[in-house]
Amino acid sequence: MGQSLNEIAQILRDTSKKVQLIYAFNGVGKTRLSREFKELISPKNPDDELEDTKMKILYYNAFTEDLFYWDNDLDTDANRKLKIQSNGFTDWVLKEQGQERNIVTHFQHYTNDKLTPRFNEEYTAKDTNGKDITVKAYSEIVFSVESGNDEKIENIKISKGEESCLIWCVFYSLLRQIVEILNISEPDERETEQFNDLKYIFIDDPVSSLDENHLIELAVNVAELIKSSQSELKFIITTHNPLFYNVLYNEFNNADNRYGYKPKHSIKRRLEKKNDGTYVLVEQTADSPFSYHLFLLTELEKAIKSSAIKKYHYNFLRQILEKTSTFLGYTGWKELLPHDAQEAYYNRIINLCSHGKHSGEETSLIDNNDKKVLTYLVDSIRTMCHFRSEQTKGINEDEAI
Repeated sequence: MGQSLNEIAQILRDTSKKVQLIYAFNGVGKTRLSREFKELISPKNPDDELEDTKMKILYYNAFTEDLFYWDNDLDTDANRKLKIQSNGFTDWVLKEQGQERNIVTHFQHYTNDKLTPRFNEEYTAKDTNGKDITVKAYSEIVFSVESGNDEKIENIKISKGEESCLIWCVFYSLLRQIVEILNISEPDERETEQFNDLKYIFIDDPVSSLDENHLIELAVNVAELIKSSQSELKFIITTHNPLFYNVLYNEFNNADNRYGYKPKHSIKRRLEKKNDGTYVLVEQTADSPFSYHLFLLTELEKAIKSSAIKKYHYNFLRQILEKTSTFLGYTGWKELLPHDAQEAYYNRIINLCSHGKHSGEETSLIDNNDKKVLTYLVDSIRTMCHFRSEQTKGINEDEAI
């Protein structure tokens, strides 16, 4: 039976585990779940959880990234800067705790050591009316990149992925400090009382735009930091990235005697949205992480069985074909299609339905003929690649091809 996001948030709150790791498709509602959870734990000060000295939850999600926005200097196209909306979170991290150097170090490690962010000091500028205004310190960031021969290109605009990484590094630097502070068991001996009442850290999809090597490293680092936490802090991590989920799954499934961490301290789940708009939280009981392509295949079979096939299900099929052909060493996913008179048609319909121009197209229902084609292709690919069915293997999704 499905539940509301508020009810799912209550389940998370009532779980005694140190770590809750949750996978969900993008768009299912992970960010809304983080807000529901925040309101459940600390309903006061909904826009700034650091104003209250009795902070109970700290979270990273899409709203965190909204604190940063670009001034592209459209007049001269020369003085581009990433601006920071005035808020207690960044003020505390940068001004009070002086985490600038750590932020820069983490950012360069995960991106490019030639790319340097610089936070501003307080200065006087002119507003649009020509009047003097005071620009507060740590309210802007400019970026430069070394181009060789000791030269730098100043005031560049970084990519969206690099921007997301920088914002994560702001949060991550604070998170590391929080864990270190709370690891001191005696509250009177801590450098600040700011986090004494902190109970939860909620992390929603940190940086999925990183390349695979850095994404794996980030997952390992996050897992080790969480394992090192000796306080009563509880961590909730949600992600739509299967690689990030799998690495975290494996890390949390490994004991660490340095910190006394054991696999039983974590729980792994999937958040799924039902056709009626409600949600279910499914616990994964297997001993190894799920295989993403098998999960997509299961979702396809559910849609086929319930006659609820939509265009985006062809996207699922395309992803299965891409991943399976790569794993098997084929030059392209088309080689996995049934070799019969309609082979060209199968290729065309998959391309058309998996590349809708508008989001509305992706969720729309498709005609009966296209439904039959999807059903036939799913059955053919399962048979050819010898995927085990859910009925044969129960809910254990850890086996690959």
